[in-house]
Amino acid sequence: MILTGKITSVIVEDEAAATVALQNYLRKFCPQVEVTGTAQNSREAIQLLHELQPQLVFLDVEMPFGNAFDVLEGCQDLQFETIFVTAFSEYSLRALNQSAAYYLLKPVSIEELILAVNKVQQQLQQKHWLNRNRIIMENARESNPGMQQVILPTLDGFDVVKMNEIIRLRGNGNFTDVYLTNGTKKMVCRFLKHFSEMLPHPFVRVHKSHIINILYVQSYHKGAGGYVSLNDGTEVEVSPAYKDSLLKAFQ
Repeated sequence: MILTGKITSVIVEDEAAATVALQNYLRKFCPQVEVTGTAQNSREAIQLLHELQPQLVFLDVEMPFGNAFDVLEGCQDLQFETIFVTAFSEYSLRALNQSAAYYLLKPVSIEELILAVNKVQQQLQQKHWLNRNRIIMENARESNPGMQQVILPTLDGFDVVKMNEIIRLRGNGNFTDVYLTNGTKKMVCRFLKHFSEMLPHPFVRVHKSHIINILYVQSYHKGAGGYVSLNDGTEVEVSPAYKDSLLKAFQ
């Protein structure tokens, strides 16, 4: 998908006032975006997206007659970038972060809107297009968290891995080093805090600089905080502040 001219877009939002507000924001602060249509529920959205085939969809996560995942399911034959719009929900934010999706929290911040649109614009200008929508759908259908996919933004683009392929993560300044079961390391353009908030059990933060997958722990050695030995042969220090949460994860 290569960008030519304005970014054609559709807003899918069940609240009329929110739709009008977003249209006004886009007109004033994101003139590169052209809104070609709006829909108020998932049924309308699926039909409209097939009719208009926009490059970008602003998609409310919760709405009547289904949700955002139903819209993506009904539009698998289409190719478009998505900016999700959502009220705060730990589950939905974890799912969106896991898929490296673009999203806005309600009420929409103008600064965050501009940032998200600029990111989408950059993505549309690249030759290689990453189908985040497909990954989000597949994760929603996958009941085993270990088999769910995580998108890792790197300096060169993106890598897609399954959760159970991640042994440990180490903070590296503005980046995070992700160590995989195949012996490789990915330097990801995210703070470690991002993964601490996104990754569910069996991932446990054991230090300000370390998150581990406890499925790969071979042994724990006592101390003020102690340390764990992992299947890849590494030893990871456990901070006293995180010792209790680690031990609790094994109960």
